Amino acid sequence: MYGMVNKAVQELVVSNFGEDKWLAIKEKAGVEDDIFLSNESYPDKTTYDLVAAASEVLSVPASDVLVLFGEHWVLNTARKGYGSMLEANGKSLPEFLINLPSFHTRVAMIFPNLQPPRFNCTDISDNSLLLHYHSHRPGLTDFVVGLLKGLGKMYDTPADIRITGRKADGADHDVFLVSWTSPPSP
Repeated sequence: MYGMVNKAVQELVVSNFGEDKWLAIKEKAGVEDDIFLSNESYPDKTTYDLVAAASEVLSVPASDVLVLFGEHWVLNTARKGYGSMLEANGKSLPEFLINLPSFHTRVAMIFPNLQPPRFNCTDISDNSLLLHYHSHRPGLTDFVVGLLKGLGKMYDTPADIRITGRKADGADHDVFLVSWTSPPSP
């Protein structure tokens, strides 16, 4: 994964739990890097080790760490790094989700070695859709839940996310039922 992912984990921990917790997490994970370079590629294992260590040090289930990280990614990291691309990808939560494939295509132009997941939407209605998530990286289902929660907050659209299929349970890929209520009128 790119360094910006690990950098975002660091920002999440430091801003919510303090520098001392970050140092303890880094030590427990066996990570010696003092800084992560955003455009540098790092082994996926580094990120997985940081999440596992955060779970242990913070006494929080790894699934909760991933959900928090997904929300943080959307509301902080992505807004800082991809603000204009986020805005151009849709004017509402469902529009953004439907346009996710084109978003990842644009991001891949910035990060040529990027191996993004694939998303597609089916069963689209006025207040829900099924989001299909295909990834070669295992164990990130809860991160996607956090991303979806963060997107709901970003679009001021309360969203309910339910996992209806898990690759970890034998399905071909993860499937999320995303339902929402209309955002409040301005």
